[in-house]
Amino acid sequence: MIRKAKAVWRGTGRDGGGTVSTESGALTGTPYSFRTRFENEKGTNPEELIAAAHAGCFSMTMAFILQGAAYTPTELDVDAAVTIEPEGAGFRISRSALTLRAQVPNLDQATFARMVGDAEKNCPVSKVLNAAITVDATLIST
Repeated sequence: MIRKAKAVWRGTGRDGGGTVSTESGALTGTPYSFRTRFENEKGTNPEELIAAAHAGCFSMTMAFILQGAAYTPTELDVDAAVTIEPEGAGFRISRSALTLRAQVPNLDQATFARMVGDAEKNCPVSKVLNAAITVDATLIST
């Protein structure tokens, strides 16, 4: 399976800008620039897209792990916070912090903790990131 996206950039790094689009159409000509990445201009940036991918991937991986053990989650609410920091002459993504709030009927805390660890290790986005990954997971009683 191959998934595709496209970026088009015009101009210099600081003053230029671009758009990103995805094959599915979820993003179509979405703007990004220095200002959307390092300031607060409307648009997106690579770190935000990675955070969205990580949150989505982790929640789906967790859902499959739960399903495999005959649990059906009511809700898996995942936030991802990706950190970019200076490194040498450039930058690097150093961390992705996941926060999970899970509502899963009849699931005990020990089993939940084991499943969270499995999801973190087996999420394809976690596997591709060369960054520290943390997961703050809470099982909410239903």
